[in-house]
Amino acid sequence: MTEQTRVARSIPRRGRERNLVDVHPEWPGGPLPALIRANTPDVDLAGWLAGRRDEVDELARRHGAVLFRGFAVAGADDFRTVMAALSDEVLSYGERSSPRSQVTEGVYTSTEHPADQPIVLHNEQSYTVNWPLRIVFHCEVAPGAGGRTPLADSRRVLARLRPETVAEFERRGVLYRRNYLPGISLTWQTAFQTERREDVEAYCARALIDVEWAGERQLRTRQVRPAVRRHPVTGERTWFNHALFFHVTSLPEDVSAGLRAALGEEDLPYQTAYGDGTPISEEVLAELRAAYAAETRSFDWQRGDVLLVENMLAAHARDPFTPPRRILTAMSDPTAAPELTEATHAMPAPTGDRA
Repeated sequence: MTEQTRVARSIPRRGRERNLVDVHPEWPGGPLPALIRANTPDVDLAGWLAGRRDEVDELARRHGAVLFRGFAVAGADDFRTVMAALSDEVLSYGERSSPRSQVTEGVYTSTEHPADQPIVLHNEQSYTVNWPLRIVFHCEVAPGAGGRTPLADSRRVLARLRPETVAEFERRGVLYRRNYLPGISLTWQTAFQTERREDVEAYCARALIDVEWAGERQLRTRQVRPAVRRHPVTGERTWFNHALFFHVTSLPEDVSAGLRAALGEEDLPYQTAYGDGTPISEEVLAELRAAYAAETRSFDWQRGDVLLVENMLAAHARDPFTPPRRILTAMSDPTAAPELTEATHAMPAPTGDRA
């Protein structure tokens, strides 16, 4: 028996509960995500998780994601209780890049991006210096059609890239340029959850972000981050960045062309480059897309599903859908980048509230 199989089978083998819950580590036809299924509809997921966190943690890190299906999770309140069972620290959504609405403490709607447009694979908040180790989803209303949440193992994506591609990103890093433009992208007030410029400047100083105010309403920011990180628990190297996600060519072709024609390069809502400002070539962008595509796995949502994604080990996306669809999300287990720790030692104590 392999170690992977031993871990997966250890969870349901608990006395009379072994017939209530089953674990399927190779579902659907591969290791991402693992499936934990309740065989009767009245099994309380938060209660079932009690005392099993270590086992679930190990399964999630091994596979990158775990889908809990068939449990009695009926909505936001149940989902928040599940989050408390999974983690001691559920996070608020700061340094925002997409519109969301808060449903209850620590629980938000998934991004309110137009239903007819896809969302490219990404690792949540990899462009920041404080990110969640986990992002968890709950299907409150299943999609009318489409609306899957594709996944890709970020360790395997990294392994598919040419060594010279990885070396170039590791040497230079990734530059993220953002423009907060009313009517085109998130406003800076929404992104940073404040009306005060001085709060934004204080936050950005702590978060190693360069700030430029362009007129009365527009904010420009620049930040350089690594493309490859190590998971703080497993030590594995993983492709953890938004280099492709925030590149303007990842938008639908007509939207990308329209933005470039209307705004020019320096005012694009989002754009990425190598850390020194050198553009990422079309060849490399195509290589990144091919690596993600080769590792993409997905499944159809069912009402009540809870999907735990190890954010540094698996990227997630969203397919277009036909309404209705209501997926809730929560983030947990914050971790800080090594460069933030190093910078903090050289900086005065931060002031003001985190966005």
